[in-house]
Amino acid sequence: MRVMVIGGSGLLGKALNREWAGDEVVTLGSKDVDIRSDVQVESAIRQYRPEGIVLAAAYTDVDGCETNRELAFEVNTQGAIKVAKAAETSGAQLLFLSTDYVFDGKKTTPYETDDPLSPQCVYGESKARAELGVREVLPECCIVRTSWLFGVGGKCFPDTILKLAEERNELDVVADQRGCPTYTVDLSRAIIQLCRKNAVGIVHVTNRNACSWFDFATEIVRESGLSTGVRPTTSNKFVRPAKRPAYSVLSSASLDHYGVSMSTWQDALKRYLVERKTAF
Repeated sequence: MRVMVIGGSGLLGKALNREWAGDEVVTLGSKDVDIRSDVQVESAIRQYRPEGIVLAAAYTDVDGCETNRELAFEVNTQGAIKVAKAAETSGAQLLFLSTDYVFDGKKTTPYETDDPLSPQCVYGESKARAELGVREVLPECCIVRTSWLFGVGGKCFPDTILKLAEERNELDVVADQRGCPTYTVDLSRAIIQLCRKNAVGIVHVTNRNACSWFDFATEIVRESGLSTGVRPTTSNKFVRPAKRPAYSVLSSASLDHYGVSMSTWQDALKRYLVERKTAF
């Protein structure tokens, strides 16, 4: 299978490039193809003639999207639709990466794939509109929603916590937001399996078990053997431009349907910490 990964320079794209074996894979970063350009997207697909496309490129600065609304929709919505149209023309299967931020966070049980979309921030709105637009162009595409992504090769929550823990004796971390941390290695492996199974529709892919950011930070510090104290706090003590969902746990039912399993985030964190040591 010939596969094109668009967004190859991002956190997930780098992991996909490392993990994908047994197929003919090309990874393109933003310097290789700007998904806002029809010409560049169509040219790349003509050149590489992929049978499958993984679209991981996005403007993921959640707070930045609030002040750069136009850019958020140009990249996350219109860019995704341009890729979908080019995929439809070439006959390539498309797997599009989306987010838990398409939900409002008001549920108290895991979100299912058919729960109504109600994003509370520009980033979430741009991805929700992209989902609708991509499915209109390619009804048989696969949309993978994930959450709380972490991995080596870029900025992520564990990396930030570890760097802060080296500088401070105590850290205040919000305890009133719950979700599912997801390791780029595990997400990549799931995406590879979904592509090979020709998955269609919406699939939720996260590591198992839910936690708060406080729980996550506490485990990061503990597993790293650091003595830094971690104290729970509330979101209103850390006001940010973009509103985050208070609860964005994603149900694994859609992933179970394809026979793909994910480890717990605790297990994933241990493996990340080992990988991080060898990467630096």
